[in-house]
Amino acid sequence: MQLGFFTMPIHPIGKDWRRSLSEDREAFVLADELGFVEAYAGEHSTDRCENITSCTMFLATLVDRIKRMRLGTGTLNLPNAHPAAVASQIAMLDHLLDGRLNLGISPGGLLSDAEVFGNLDANRNEMFLELINQVLAIWAGEAPYQLAGKYWNISTARTLLPEVGQGYIGKPLQQPHPPIVVTAVAPFSKGVTEAAARGWEPISANFLMPTWVKTHWPSYVEGCRRAGRPADPAHWRVAKSIFVADDDNTAHAYVTAANSPYRHYFHSLLTKLRKNGRSELFKPDRAMPDAAVTLDFVCDQLIIWGSPKKVADDLLKFRAEVGDFGTLLYAGKDWLDRDLGRRSMVLMAEQVMPRINHRG
Repeated sequence: MQLGFFTMPIHPIGKDWRRSLSEDREAFVLADELGFVEAYAGEHSTDRCENITSCTMFLATLVDRIKRMRLGTGTLNLPNAHPAAVASQIAMLDHLLDGRLNLGISPGGLLSDAEVFGNLDANRNEMFLELINQVLAIWAGEAPYQLAGKYWNISTARTLLPEVGQGYIGKPLQQPHPPIVVTAVAPFSKGVTEAAARGWEPISANFLMPTWVKTHWPSYVEGCRRAGRPADPAHWRVAKSIFVADDDNTAHAYVTAANSPYRHYFHSLLTKLRKNGRSELFKPDRAMPDAAVTLDFVCDQLIIWGSPKKVADDLLKFRAEVGDFGTLLYAGKDWLDRDLGRRSMVLMAEQVMPRINHRG
């Protein structure tokens, strides 16, 4: 099993934005130094807590600081963008990273983003598919493109000047395109099947109960079958909320404190998803009453915490429940205590992963 990093950081309201962004960048640099193989950043435009507003801009600030690991958009919320902007900016970022970019995409999940960009009442899944198809067509084609869609029309026919290069959109360094990954946030995800059929790879979200995470593998297998290729667990990524300390007592105190960044993270998600009618994601059984889905219950079910030995044991139990997967994505959280936040990542890389891979 490989170790990666995924963050949609949810910081406390009122925390200095400069400090939040600095700590988020520091976590990526630390992950690279510790041998994490890849790292993803999320984005939202209208959230005071989840305040990386552009994952591509954020990743671009790390170009000269990340030496080995791959970086990924986690994810680009495509209905809020324009195909030509996505195609040109991702192509440039792939060159800046010397071909170490993964393209994470989704329809977006934050409803205030959808409202501010004017697609709250639109079919965002349909917009998502049209946009990524147009991006891939831009990269596969040549100017003036002439792409007609329901939501976007792409052409430079009226302004094309081949002799000076005007009217051309750049292509990524990785051909035909960077690896494409999609986040899976629903049980029995049909999106995973459709993605696998196109050669894309899934990331199972860290806020899904294990009973729903394990439904993603059969969906992936079905998509690979349709594409006529074998399904390899090495291509399945699973994100998980984890906190490692030198002893169990320190870890337990950190994740259960009233101001714990882990409780803050799940309080934010639980509030949003419950408002959106999606509290079933936090239920191990759909028959469970909504009233039973409390913050304490969610945190108890979804956070793995403890000493390196306890965390390794719990992660092995989790893997036995959901099935084999290739990359464990450590889910980044706010650093309420910078030293403990960094120490958790160090222990994860240097003590937890060797235990897992020795026993696995």
